[in-house]
Amino acid sequence: MANIKINLRGDVREYPCGVTGLEVAQSIGSGLAKAACAVSVNGEVMDLRLPITEDCELSVLTFDDPDGKHAYWHSTSHVMAQAIQRLYPQTLFTIGPAIENGFYYDIDCDVTFTPEVLVKIEDEMRKIIKEDYPIERFVLSRQEALAKMAGNPYKEELISELPDDEDISFYSQGDFTDLCAGPHVMSTGRIGAVKLLNVTGAYWRADANNKMLQRVYGISFPKASQLNDYLTMLEEARKRDHRKLGRDLGLFAFRDEAPGFPFYLPKGMVLRNTLIDYWRGVHKKWNYVEISTPQIMKRTLWETSGHWDHYKDNMYTTLIDGEDFAIKPMNCPGSILVYDLAPHSYRDLPLRYGELGLVHRHELSGALHGMFRVRCFTQDDAHILLAKDQIKDEVIRIAQLFDEVYSLFGLKYHIELSTMPDDHIGSVEDWDIATAALADAITSIGKEYKVNPGDGAFYGPKLDFHISDCLNRTWQCGTIQLDYQLPGRFNIEYVGDDGEKHTPVMIHRVVFGSIERFIGIITEHFAGAFPTWLSPVQAMVIPISEKHAEYANELLAKLEAAGIRAEADTRNEKMGYKIREAQLQKIPYMLVVGDKEAEAGTISLRSRKNGDEGTMSAEEFISRIREEIDSRSL
Repeated sequence: MANIKINLRGDVREYPCGVTGLEVAQSIGSGLAKAACAVSVNGEVMDLRLPITEDCELSVLTFDDPDGKHAYWHSTSHVMAQAIQRLYPQTLFTIGPAIENGFYYDIDCDVTFTPEVLVKIEDEMRKIIKEDYPIERFVLSRQEALAKMAGNPYKEELISELPDDEDISFYSQGDFTDLCAGPHVMSTGRIGAVKLLNVTGAYWRADANNKMLQRVYGISFPKASQLNDYLTMLEEARKRDHRKLGRDLGLFAFRDEAPGFPFYLPKGMVLRNTLIDYWRGVHKKWNYVEISTPQIMKRTLWETSGHWDHYKDNMYTTLIDGEDFAIKPMNCPGSILVYDLAPHSYRDLPLRYGELGLVHRHELSGALHGMFRVRCFTQDDAHILLAKDQIKDEVIRIAQLFDEVYSLFGLKYHIELSTMPDDHIGSVEDWDIATAALADAITSIGKEYKVNPGDGAFYGPKLDFHISDCLNRTWQCGTIQLDYQLPGRFNIEYVGDDGEKHTPVMIHRVVFGSIERFIGIITEHFAGAFPTWLSPVQAMVIPISEKHAEYANELLAKLEAAGIRAEADTRNEKMGYKIREAQLQKIPYMLVVGDKEAEAGTISLRSRKNGDEGTMSAEEFISRIREEIDSRSL
């Protein structure tokens, strides 16, 4: 049989036709073969066991690669299912995928999976790992697959939806077999340290009309030290949970009367408005003009934009004077209507509209999560109308603005280029041009990106900016979406330098993503201890006793006159108690005053960062904190 050529990241080697990914890894080194979880063949992730029959580019994927992690965690979900089957043979299994951090399996079992039960399952998983069963792949016809899974209605339903003429793949390990597309590691012994994290309820197919299942979440790593580090990070994340901090610090709250709709409390409004003031200053600097568009607009508008056909299930609708209207889920059509109010020439472009637009989206109740996933939020939108030859320069400008904003909060990021989804509008040619334009712009300034296939908006490709917080968790915030479609659908134009009418291109972009989500992210990033410029209360004056209250109030007046957000705790409580209260509120500075300070016109300063800092004049402190606020220091 003829040989094939395999390009191993620039090193081209010949192999027999039908060689497997594992055999290629073994030819490179036994260590790599042992660590291999899957292979990427011409960009497609494949099982190590599958034969390769054509010339290709190949990468061996280990746990260090995202797709390698996916195969590793998917394999661990099967180990967990095997352990559950041994302990509770009556269990019916549904689906058990890998997810961003670990894996889960949805199961139908009469036994309630308490923490004690999870410990038993973990112990059985370790036995299965130690027994090191080979994980083997085989395929069956549809009828054979149905016979194999007879008695499990969930698997039967999944199989019945697969094409009639397609072989269906299964994986087996010891006494356990599962319907699965793979890929998987070579044996159960390749799994290292495991931990089952929690159990939640989940409806089959996310449909509340179906039976409630138990969803068991877990995580695994090649080394115990990696698992310990991850569990430590989870514990730190629990301490930083923005929902708890938001309540404890008096920032925001949620009520059963309005699920998914946040209530901002007084201190939360200070934080929100401070962020918005900063946003406005940055956008003025980068030559944006601010607009505001209606929250409710006619159905015909959303039909023209394409949202009615592609997004209706997530929109809130209403009837006004016998006509269908919708509460806006996005701001973009409103910006187009503003552009269309007046004629434009090429001299007006790029025209940059900024909008802090309140939008509403109907999210499933199970998807709601504090400020991270709400039904009502303020997008810090901008919509830029420009000519095609201005795209590269404009994308570069936006990326530079993002750099400026994220560095202010100490947030690093990586970029993903999301390409055309199956559910899209516009020609493939336009999509190819738009995608290439984004890639060219971002690489021209030395930025790298990963391709996220098929995850573009329905109207165009996008660059997504994923920020990393202090725990190295990633959050998708900024986005730059290039849109060749909406301007044409609304027939908006500009007069070019040739005197002819042309259709502009539209860029949609946000930097925070939404005010609500960004507040949730930075609350956890800073663990509620916001930089002084962002802190709702920047200084607390603490009199030692009631007789020092008058001096405390004089200091408070001076601080407020200097534009410092300050309070005075004049309650009849012990000084230690009041200091502790200010610390729990994560206030940056405490100004303690007693006889000595009142007589000398000074303060005794305690800071959140350094503790006791000694005595100084009020003027000296005001100068110091004002510099910190004005520079927006971290």
